Amino acid sequence: MAFHAPTGPLYYLISLPSSVAPAGADPESALVRDLSTTLNLPSKDDVAQFLIPHFKIGTLDQLVQQSDEIAKADTQFESVVSRTVDILKAVYDGKAEQVAAAKKVSDKPVETYLKSFQWNAAKYRVDKPIAELLDTLSKEVFALDGDLKIVYTNYMLARNSLGAVERKQIGNLSTRSLHDIVKKSDFVIGSEYLETVLVAVPKASVKQFIRGYETLVPMVVPRSANVITNDDEFFLYSVTVFKKSVPEFLHKCRESKWYPREFKWSDGVIEDLKKEKDKAFEQERRLWGEVVRLARATYADSFQAWIHLKSIRVFVESVLRYGLPPDFISVLVKPPVASIQKAKVALTQKYGYLAGNAFTKDKKGKIVREDQGLQEYSTIVDTEYEAFVIYEIVVI
Repeated sequence: MAFHAPTGPLYYLISLPSSVAPAGADPESALVRDLSTTLNLPSKDDVAQFLIPHFKIGTLDQLVQQSDEIAKADTQFESVVSRTVDILKAVYDGKAEQVAAAKKVSDKPVETYLKSFQWNAAKYRVDKPIAELLDTLSKEVFALDGDLKIVYTNYMLARNSLGAVERKQIGNLSTRSLHDIVKKSDFVIGSEYLETVLVAVPKASVKQFIRGYETLVPMVVPRSANVITNDDEFFLYSVTVFKKSVPEFLHKCRESKWYPREFKWSDGVIEDLKKEKDKAFEQERRLWGEVVRLARATYADSFQAWIHLKSIRVFVESVLRYGLPPDFISVLVKPPVASIQKAKVALTQKYGYLAGNAFTKDKKGKIVREDQGLQEYSTIVDTEYEAFVIYEIVVI
């Protein structure tokens, strides 16, 4: 398989035939110790046996077909886990500590779960055919992914709605919402002839406005201009004008580069506008809690399903590679971050002989790939043939 730069802690899930283990009463432990020495691992916790049950095996043709299906599902499951992490990052605004705390599997930190993995026989019965297990895992993961997408979409709609409401309450007095600024007493209410007009006047134009607003049109109530509030750029004035002169007054204000604000007092509308932000905030918070809860559950369950799928994949590939009856040892290795590629080379140097003629030694005694047919095969399937079963697990 091809190996890529990891975006999180990297592990190798390796399967080797039991025959390669050093002789002794406990070949599994002996192999673990041997790998630790070969890879020069800094901690004994960086390598451990990874227990994989034996599954029901059908025909060789079925295993070959299942190998392809499992490889496809592996990529899909990884994508679901990755998308879920992206959602967690989004809802936690990229705060790494909160995202890390949310990523738990079986109530354990992800790496702890991985290192202590045990097949969940109660949930995924090993007496079921591999095809049925694959179907069960796939349905579970895709259902989780689908549910999370729906909830996250609803949350983003609520978040955008809240943002739209909040944007109405920012900016200067020439553009922002006024419902939380003006009061009923700022308006002439119920008059048949008079109407209150609101005008945002730039601070530099206030003196000009005071001198000239009464004469903009004939029907302006003298000395009716009152300051309601001001910000860094504008003063907001209320002016009382006869209704029939309002359109012309607004036009004259615009010509003078003063900014009329279209606002009519209505008890019901004002109350609704004041409630709008509260409703938007409550909706956003409710859906935030829902998407966080579901994203955490989706991460836990989809990661767990992904590792179970990896176990099946290792089993199937080990049977295809090493033959029947199944007799292999699977090991989880965490190579040093600074020497990931060196670890891969060291593994190939030690176990390359398992591939037979596919790998030979050069003049310096190093293992090299030799079989041209395997190279062509690797090109066709977009993978890299290895002398033993090995898969990456990147803790996303």
